[in-house]
Amino acid sequence: GVQLAPKEKLDVPVLFMPDTMKMSEAVVVIHVMRGNGENWPYEDSTELKEDLKRVTLAEDGGINGILWMYPVCGIPEAPQKDLVPTLVRCQAKQRVERRVDMLLTGAVSCATATQATSSAMFRTNKPASIQVGIQVTDGFSTALEFLYELKYQSDEDKSQLESFVGMHLLQSEQDTESGDVTLVFNIIFAPSKVMRNEATLVVKCTTGGIWKFPMVFIATEPEVDDVINIEGIGLNKESVVAFTLTSQTR
Repeated sequence: GVQLAPKEKLDVPVLFMPDTMKMSEAVVVIHVMRGNGENWPYEDSTELKEDLKRVTLAEDGGINGILWMYPVCGIPEAPQKDLVPTLVRCQAKQRVERRVDMLLTGAVSCATATQATSSAMFRTNKPASIQVGIQVTDGFSTALEFLYELKYQSDEDKSQLESFVGMHLLQSEQDTESGDVTLVFNIIFAPSKVMRNEATLVVKCTTGGIWKFPMVFIATEPEVDDVINIEGIGLNKESVVAFTLTSQTR
């Protein structure tokens, strides 16, 4: 029963307050009728019948109302405020491997889990995006499927860090009492130069939940490659030493 003047605007608030890590869907429907109660006439009935969901017809054949439908998709995201960033530190030109456990709090709400047994399913059709799919199944037919991806703050960070970082899923575990899922990753960091970059590990559940884990990669100063000694052959005379530098890129 909201009345609008010509060219007047109306804000329609939409509130999403999830209590489970599961996607919710709805449709916001705006039904508009003429203020004087009259109907809109129409001539092309054939064109109108192809989209009857957008109008409501009156008994006399006129258009009683016009509908606008806006689909809404609510995706719950786990809070990050209490998360401590995972720090991976390595000296430049060296290589470090680190095992990291990521707890997916509330993942049990994506599906019913009573007796937990885990199995992993790896997808390799998208190697460039560092995405892997896994399934965590209970003792029955319910399955939770997740995808993970390492996202960077900017394209510059991605170009600097992407070739130096590798992530591999080692295993998935599910607590038999709480039902929470833990993903165990092996992170490989092999920087070639000094850097400090931030990234976010994003885990998505096919039922709609999203978990984000902040990460920081730090590469410290490398060790000295070599010491070059130049011996003088006499006063006011040049001494020359030749050495080779090899580029790691083109």
